[in-house]
Amino acid sequence: MYLRTGKTTLFKSILGLLKMQEGFLELDGKDMTRLSRAQIAQVIGYIPQAHNPPFPFKVIDVILMGRTAHLGVFASPGEKDEKIAEEVIDSLNIRHLRDKIYTEISGGEKQLVLIARALTQKPRLLVMDEPTAALDFGNQLLVLSHIQKLAKMGLGIVMASHFPDHAFLYSSKVILLKSGGIYAAGHPSEVITERSLKDLYGVNVKILNTGVQSDANKEREVKVCIPILNAS
Repeated sequence: MYLRTGKTTLFKSILGLLKMQEGFLELDGKDMTRLSRAQIAQVIGYIPQAHNPPFPFKVIDVILMGRTAHLGVFASPGEKDEKIAEEVIDSLNIRHLRDKIYTEISGGEKQLVLIARALTQKPRLLVMDEPTAALDFGNQLLVLSHIQKLAKMGLGIVMASHFPDHAFLYSSKVILLKSGGIYAAGHPSEVITERSLKDLYGVNVKILNTGVQSDANKEREVKVCIPILNAS
């Protein structure tokens, strides 16, 4: 998970959408600049903050768009592609959304559909740019719980967030970005501190331990970050 600045440029570089000014990126040991967009898309799935198509597509049609990387230029999704999409719909438990109009469903539901579209690509890595940014508290937890399930299934997840609490709850490793560079990297409890958050956000922050949460036979401390307002 990445917090703070420079993450959009970083993500676009990972996805091959921006040319690297220096250094290089490899995918499965291969220079990414030598791979086609289709080859990259078969390994990396991308989930933006929001997606508002100009036409009122059905949810199933939006999800099937994820098979584009596996189709020819003028090819249409076939029986195999439809089967994959249906399996993804069931895995995310969004069968009730299948035939609804994408532009008419809630923000949290849209994010789940975008996750389904990315999973239909059959990637091994998901790159998510603030997938909970425009969601209310309930939908944030809904989307994050699905992301956590995908990680447990062995899918690599790279996610940007401006919410340190999310990193404590769901991340195994965090990179803090500041002024376009890496400020710190490591385990959330070691990297996300009151001092580092003050340096990043310019405000005093208190980190509270709310107890221990059991998850898949593992226990982890649940921490929350509370900004401290200075008296005027």
